[in-house]
Amino acid sequence: MLKKKIIFLLFIINLIFTSLMISSRFFPALSFKALNTGDIFFITLVTIGLFIYYIKLDNNPQLVPAAISTEKKKNEEKSKENNKPDISFDDVAGLDEIKEELQEIIDFINHSEKYLKMGATIPKGVLFHGPPGTGKTLLAKAVAGETNSTFLYSSGSEFVEKYVGVGAKRIRNLFEKAKKEAPSIIFIDEIDAIGSKRNSDSNNEKDQTLNQLLVEMDGFNKNNTIIVIGATNRLDLLDEALLRPGRFDRHMYVGNPNVKAREEILKVHTKNKPLDSSIDIKDIAKKTHGFSGAQLANIANEAAIIAVRKEKSKIDINDFNSAIERCIAGLELKNPSVLLKEKNIVAHHEAGHATVGKVLNVEMIQKISIVPRGQALGYVLKFPDEDRYLQTKEELLSKIKVFLGGRAAEQVFFNEVTTGAKDDIKKVTQIAKEMVCSYGMSALGNISINDQYIQYSIDKIENEIKKIVDTCYEEVLIIIKENQAVISEIADYLLEHEVIEKEELDLIFEKYKFPLETAN
Repeated sequence: MLKKKIIFLLFIINLIFTSLMISSRFFPALSFKALNTGDIFFITLVTIGLFIYYIKLDNNPQLVPAAISTEKKKNEEKSKENNKPDISFDDVAGLDEIKEELQEIIDFINHSEKYLKMGATIPKGVLFHGPPGTGKTLLAKAVAGETNSTFLYSSGSEFVEKYVGVGAKRIRNLFEKAKKEAPSIIFIDEIDAIGSKRNSDSNNEKDQTLNQLLVEMDGFNKNNTIIVIGATNRLDLLDEALLRPGRFDRHMYVGNPNVKAREEILKVHTKNKPLDSSIDIKDIAKKTHGFSGAQLANIANEAAIIAVRKEKSKIDINDFNSAIERCIAGLELKNPSVLLKEKNIVAHHEAGHATVGKVLNVEMIQKISIVPRGQALGYVLKFPDEDRYLQTKEELLSKIKVFLGGRAAEQVFFNEVTTGAKDDIKKVTQIAKEMVCSYGMSALGNISINDQYIQYSIDKIENEIKKIVDTCYEEVLIIIKENQAVISEIADYLLEHEVIEKEELDLIFEKYKFPLETAN
């Protein structure tokens, strides 16, 4: 816009100047006699050139039309990339329940005539929701591969534009392309970017894009075998109009894999890697409780990288253990400058965690280390014996006590506390808050308190949280005081070797069996 104004101003100045020069030929009183015919011709030519350039600027589409005019070209380029994928359900490890549910949709696309005879219609949309890295995109590609359908991938952010109408036009273009290339799968990743809840105060571009998506999903030709698959980590943010039957008919939760699924995923990601005979995939699956499919793939890749770094011909169990620690605790710091006093405190802190965990029999302790990783000066590596889906009140209280074991050890052995328990206290507070506000495990009774109502009862909630944490801390102090000898020996071992494995830890606990039993 500024460019046009400057050109127009120059054009006007030149026009006035040219007019005065021409006038000076007929009115000698004007002082342009010194200019010859060539000068007048040149200035006139410049004026005409500016005028033509201004006209072109005026006719040239700006910003929004330019963005819209390039959509067709972008779609053509995308069509070259969005070929029919060669991925099938054989490439998707675990997620057996989800695959079984999707078989119905696949059969509908492949053998639609038997469903049409019964008057059944194909589900218009499937919504995958769950934590990141659990295989939602891979599942969508597998559905396209199983049905030999065109796979059209889009991210929710691609439809979000500053200019009104651009996002809606992109939605229309996407669905037009899907209709031309049916059967097709439209996959919209991170759909919450355009599908978030609307309110009465907003009428922005995102709302117009969502409206267009709702219209397109409602207006499918019933003869077209087109399915929209959406993926999101935040189901609670999506608009109700998008979630209703007739748009996204099926909602499927894709969660983190269980131990059996983790074993299958690890087998898929290690099938092209040279593994040492010392590796037991089932044991690694047990150690990776709570990991997503993406994290498991990353662990397998990290183990291979570590093996190459150590110039090995095969990946052994030590490489996998290092990869798990790398993913859980962070990057190991080389030549850390930790003071001996701080190292001593960290050793007792981590020994406190391990001892309380052993006394209360909370999870299997695999390793204790005081080698700094990431922002942590030390850590305890522990894994559950089995996958758990329910936790009792006592188990939650035991978890709190284990987290408080480090702080209690500092207080008992050094008569002071440090900032090293920052992360522990944060986790303790979160568990206690969920017990009070979500699980009904406090004196407030069997009630659930939503986040928006917490502010109205903050004093009562804080008192309940403090009561839970303080009671646990008093019990932990007793455990620490009764087992000072075992904590001291673990700390001394850590100061000498920096790392203590499960076997050495069990031997120390065996020596001090009696104090552990009395504490329990």
